[in-house]
Amino acid sequence: MSTTAPDSPTGRADLGDLAAALAGAQVVVCCGSGGVGKTTTAAVLGLELARRGQRVVVVTIDPAKRLADALGLTGGLTNEPARLDLDLPPGSRGELWATMLDTAATFDGLVRANAPTAEQAERILSNRFYRNIAGALSGTQEYMAAERLHALHRDDRFDVVVVDTPPTRNALDFLEAPGTLARFLDHPLFKLLMMPTRRGMKVLNVAAQPVLRTIGKVVGGDVLADAIAFFQAFDGMETGFRDRADAVMTLLRSDVTRFVLVAAPQRDTIDEARYFASRLASSSLSVAALVVNRSTPTFGTPTVARTRANAALWANLDELVATSEAEHAQLGDLVRDVDPAPVCWVPMLSSDVHDQSGLDEIRRLLFGPEPGNG
Repeated sequence: MSTTAPDSPTGRADLGDLAAALAGAQVVVCCGSGGVGKTTTAAVLGLELARRGQRVVVVTIDPAKRLADALGLTGGLTNEPARLDLDLPPGSRGELWATMLDTAATFDGLVRANAPTAEQAERILSNRFYRNIAGALSGTQEYMAAERLHALHRDDRFDVVVVDTPPTRNALDFLEAPGTLARFLDHPLFKLLMMPTRRGMKVLNVAAQPVLRTIGKVVGGDVLADAIAFFQAFDGMETGFRDRADAVMTLLRSDVTRFVLVAAPQRDTIDEARYFASRLASSSLSVAALVVNRSTPTFGTPTVARTRANAALWANLDELVATSEAEHAQLGDLVRDVDPAPVCWVPMLSSDVHDQSGLDEIRRLLFGPEPGNG
């Protein structure tokens, strides 16, 4: 079953369309609702790019272990990329690596990278307020996902980063997270808390003491003291964090980043896919390709005439054709939303994907049996 485009006269698209959409990409972001095969698609794209001679790392920011399962990795994944053993075409120099975002570990690495001294870094890392917010503060995971993407993109081991986003409606929040951080660093309250001089502390005590007393009653004096100590230990690092946030935003909006939307032919997943497409459009970004998983195959015209003997087979075929046509019609609005992005249809398989042979089966459906090396 080849990839198909519902608006084409034959119902089929060139197998090179998806490869062309990914040509020149350094970052590929897979997005869509949960349960549509997004993680599997990310793994398949990574496998195909590796077969084409590129060094690829697939990173999941989904805390579930779906990527490890899809790759057949029984030991799971960590924040440090692990290289997979692949059966690549002769002469291919490609590599496939995989990793799972560890929010706290990524935050720790960012602190160490931006602290002027090792002592200042350790003062922050050992701070109880920091330890509490490193993995729990609203927006932390989204920003660290963007930060991890940026770090992997700058890693000389890799040519391409494929991102598997979490299966939530807020999966694309990491697009705005760097800008949110930059605005926070510019906020007057943050600057006030950052004042390192005695004069600054005097201003803090006089101007904010009633507020701090109220906060202290709610969260506890020790927690408040830890928070103030954290912000003052952060002194001098805000410029590095802001510059990094700006660099992440630039990368996400550059022409080397492609967004692949994944859906299934059900109304709820289609609605979610349209939501993701609108989120991208509101950020002046576009969908590079749409992958529709678990679709009903399209069929050519049979050469065998209808007879009483084969009536049951014809009835089954008629039902499948009607279902396929209904699915294509149901996807019509989404296809128009992402136009001119290619639409790639993957038929429902007989079993779930749990190893590289299963990924290779989907790869052949998306890209053809013999991709060229690049």
